[in-house]
Amino acid sequence: MPSDFVYVKDIIPTISLEMRYFGSHNFTGRPIRGYEKPVAILTMRAALALQQVESHLNKKGLGLKIFDAYRPQRAVDNFKSWSLKTDDTIAKREFYPLLDKKNLFNLGFIASKSGHSRGSTVDLTLISLKDHKEIDMGGPFDFFGAVSHHQYANLSAQQKDNRKILKEAMAKYGFKAYDKEWWHYTLQDEPYRKTYFDFIVK
Repeated sequence: MPSDFVYVKDIIPTISLEMRYFGSHNFTGRPIRGYEKPVAILTMRAALALQQVESHLNKKGLGLKIFDAYRPQRAVDNFKSWSLKTDDTIAKREFYPLLDKKNLFNLGFIASKSGHSRGSTVDLTLISLKDHKEIDMGGPFDFFGAVSHHQYANLSAQQKDNRKILKEAMAKYGFKAYDKEWWHYTLQDEPYRKTYFDFIVK
């Protein structure tokens, strides 16, 4: 691991983790290559910015839960090889019920290069500090469909407000949103804009 990458829990002990690609609860239905421990890794710069987001939200009785952070290139390659096996649809019902698997790349839900591999992109949601349960965002993490878009209109007022709380908190401390995934944020001042790392998460 490069010297300016850190374990997020070391910087933000209060943050919650549910590292989906270490286990089977993800759109492939299987653990992903390159994840040997359920830990979150980011560049120091991104982790320190996220620490400010967590502190800001804690004052509102909220916290962050991370689903994915740094992602090795070999994991991205794993996604690509999975997408070519069109008969492997074990997790279709939960994650992409309305889409043909072969179109996931063309629709922008999966890419051959991911900002996650640069170390300053994170997938996350809000939790309540009272019970540590996830806040209702109107759609689940990694769902491939319009409901995941920031502009999706068919949400309750509360769901829209919850997404707004997360987006505004992330923007306040330097993260930009990805319009097709309400959970996906990248540090605007990321230190590695063109470097895609492949060290194992362990």
